[in-house]
Amino acid sequence: MRSIKRVACYHSRMSTSGYAWRELTSAQRGEWLIWRKSRGHPWHSPQHRPNDGHHRFHLTAACYEHHPVIGRSPERMGEFALRLLETLTMGTDRVLAWCLLPNHYHVLVETPDVVDLLVRIGRLHGRTSHAWNGEDEARGRKVFFRAVERAIRSERHCWATLNYIHHNPVRHNYVPRWIDWPWSSAADYLRQTSPGEARRIWEQYPILDYGRGWDDPEK
Repeated sequence: MRSIKRVACYHSRMSTSGYAWRELTSAQRGEWLIWRKSRGHPWHSPQHRPNDGHHRFHLTAACYEHHPVIGRSPERMGEFALRLLETLTMGTDRVLAWCLLPNHYHVLVETPDVVDLLVRIGRLHGRTSHAWNGEDEARGRKVFFRAVERAIRSERHCWATLNYIHHNPVRHNYVPRWIDWPWSSAADYLRQTSPGEARRIWEQYPILDYGRGWDDPEK
């Protein structure tokens, strides 16, 4: 396993917070919480909805305030990747793409019940948070912020999402090429797809401004 410095330089590239919540005044936060509570919504997270006719979903989860807790060591990254894939296998028909970074991850899945899958992921987050807080002597620390699902609306959206997920380590300046990042399905995808076909898919389904505003490298 490569050293942390060579694999990602986690701490030098750690994010600050990209959440709009931190930019609100105390009064604005109070109004927002009252509004959500009056409608029966969770106070700080959007409601998870049933599949509503969709079968494919892009799921994203991040560490609280984007601190790189997952990326404390390559060993932790590798272990969590295995646990995440086990959880996805139990709750999906197929995992189309995935990528784990030091402070967040993305997956593209086909699932008959996205709410059940999110419950499974929540349990994984709870177990790993407890274990990591013990290892790091940080009891009471909030590790994960939340998991968010986005329904895939079309084949074009699906392929653009796959490209986006595999490109994420490059987008966040961890590595220069997809294949250089070990915690991703990119290497398997490239082994199963000819170079010409992979290039065609990349060019036909560009990521453009995908992720702008909610997954910006500078945030």
